Amino acid sequence: MSIVKNAPKTATTIVIRSESSARVSNSRDPYYSLMRRLFQEDATAIRGQKFLNLVESRQKEGNPLRTEDWQMIIEYLEVSRASFYSMRNKLTGAGLISVKNQKYHLSGQFSKDLMDMARWWWTAILENSEESLD
Repeated sequence: MSIVKNAPKTATTIVIRSESSARVSNSRDPYYSLMRRLFQEDATAIRGQKFLNLVESRQKEGNPLRTEDWQMIIEYLEVSRASFYSMRNKLTGAGLISVKNQKYHLSGQFSKDLMDMARWWWTAILENSEESLD
């Protein structure tokens, strides 16, 4: 039997919308819109946003959230341990957060992966110059 907190964190599905009106940057709450692309349920999207905000604020304070703080986190988010680790694994798999030295950090891997996909599509498939992507 596999334990949720030890589950693979290698991939996450994200909803891509092609309409310009559905862009995250056009939303009244871009953070929430991004979470809705990762999580099917509204409540989970809200919890994901709260968790990322907590990671961000603690990181800025110079006191990163630690993995051993899981009990405080599940009480703050009002979720079960399994639900927390499932959500956390999805955020890690998407590259939004990373765990280094048993501390949570915001990660740029999400942005790098999206930029890589966009650059590949633009140049290899559409045969445009990389310079014209900007």
